[in-house]
Amino acid sequence: MLKFFLPLFLLAGFADGVLAQPATFHIQLEPVTIPDLKGIQSYAFAQADGKWLIIGGRIDGLHRRMPFGAFTASGRNTVLTVIDPVKLQKWETTLAPLNIDLRDQLSSTNMQFHQQGRYLYLIGGYGYCDGLNKFVTYNRLSAIDVPNTINAIVNNTSVEQYIRQITDTSFAVAGGHLKKINDTYYLMGGQKFMGRYNPMGPDHGPGFIQEYTNQVRTFTITDDGAQIKISNYKTITDAAVFHRRDYNAVPQIMPDGQEGVTMFSGVFQPTVNIPFLNSATISGDGYAVENSFAQYYNHYHSAVLPMFDENRQEMHNVFFGGIAQYYDSLGILVQNDEVPFVKTIARVTRDKDGRLAEYKMPVDMPDLLGAGSEFIPLPDVPHYANEVIKLNRLVNGPTLVGYIFGGIASSLPNIFFINNGEESNASHRLFRVYIIKGPGIAPDVLNGQSNNGLQLQVFPDFDEDYFLLNYTLAENTNVEIEIRNGKEKILRKEVLKKQQKGTYSIKRSVKSIEAGDVFWIRIKTAFSESTQKIIVEP
Repeated sequence: MLKFFLPLFLLAGFADGVLAQPATFHIQLEPVTIPDLKGIQSYAFAQADGKWLIIGGRIDGLHRRMPFGAFTASGRNTVLTVIDPVKLQKWETTLAPLNIDLRDQLSSTNMQFHQQGRYLYLIGGYGYCDGLNKFVTYNRLSAIDVPNTINAIVNNTSVEQYIRQITDTSFAVAGGHLKKINDTYYLMGGQKFMGRYNPMGPDHGPGFIQEYTNQVRTFTITDDGAQIKISNYKTITDAAVFHRRDYNAVPQIMPDGQEGVTMFSGVFQPTVNIPFLNSATISGDGYAVENSFAQYYNHYHSAVLPMFDENRQEMHNVFFGGIAQYYDSLGILVQNDEVPFVKTIARVTRDKDGRLAEYKMPVDMPDLLGAGSEFIPLPDVPHYANEVIKLNRLVNGPTLVGYIFGGIASSLPNIFFINNGEESNASHRLFRVYIIKGPGIAPDVLNGQSNNGLQLQVFPDFDEDYFLLNYTLAENTNVEIEIRNGKEKILRKEVLKKQQKGTYSIKRSVKSIEAGDVFWIRIKTAFSESTQKIIVEP
């Protein structure tokens, strides 16, 4: 197997062009132990009266490639769990007494969820359906009375009277997100997957149907505690932008103070099985694609901490570990197309002018953790209506702002092709998350490729001896391409004149590509420049 190492260079970024930025805050994680707490990943949660309610998800690790071993019924989470993170206690109750429709959905994985007041709304989810004896994406919305359900679990009484459910085909979604902007709910992205997972495709072995929604679905919910009514249903369709799942949707406060939600990265791009690098921001006025920005460090769903600094008009999004196509190694940005588990903690910051940039923070996750985990905020920390923390309201020094719980714990970065079910597990680990305001011992490091607008990705082909160059142009421009070897000899140099704005994927041949070779690939336009160094290792 050959690996491709891409160093991080000083690229066209913010006007000051610096690689490091003195941070106004820092992150500190503190492990917490709760006796007999079980592992869980890709779950839903709500909270009331200082306790958490954990629903659904998986109690095993990364799904296996073999259809018979992927998303097994035995790996479902078939209990409701209550956690008290202060008193370090937990309680459980089985789903078994519930009617089969409730029991099936509440044991599914990758549900979309949002808590509004006392009610947690759960939409869709994927898993084995006992009622139908097959794998489905559920077309259901469940509403859970959170305080009463928590009290019932703690007191070991029935919870069924506190859970209601309705059905609609538009709810058949898994791996998307449910968020609220002002009075409107947004069901964003995701997919409808019917049948058993099979990496060989829908026509080999156990067949399946996979349909990305390619949509943002909006609606309002009227709930009087007895009946749930959906109204004002609308759809926004864009197959190039919303064809993503297992991504991070993060509430935002925009520079003008309005609410929004940004869809960060996710999988898979419509034409190639690699993560998205760009983002899209949804607001009450519609959506905007941020093609001038590329996120390299955190691509799959993970715990995310959103904070807005009103004084500086900066929106910070801190991503904790997970899975990504890129990671940093001693200052080198490494591209690994197997998309490994990573330890990276990085932030994406939107400045007062609306520009996004990615920074690697000087602290990592303690292990290969974060994928399928959640950040659970403390409700008494100053925050906006959409749960974005008010950073400027925090005092200097450490402030406990919330917790990170669960997710997948992997023993190695790349396990997908060797996974027999033992290389990873559902994590039971719990961390307090502190924000420390004030100067720190190390700056955050700007990923210069994140904001130069090119979104350059380079893929060597060793059989045909060529490089595939993917890049994006925000404006019409000439594009200069140069490929040099490790001895600085120019192997190819050309100018593509008058290229129109858009996304490009071009092949450029070289004499040969072998283990040990070094190449430099440079793309230069009238607006920006990006250089990547490729070191080919066996």
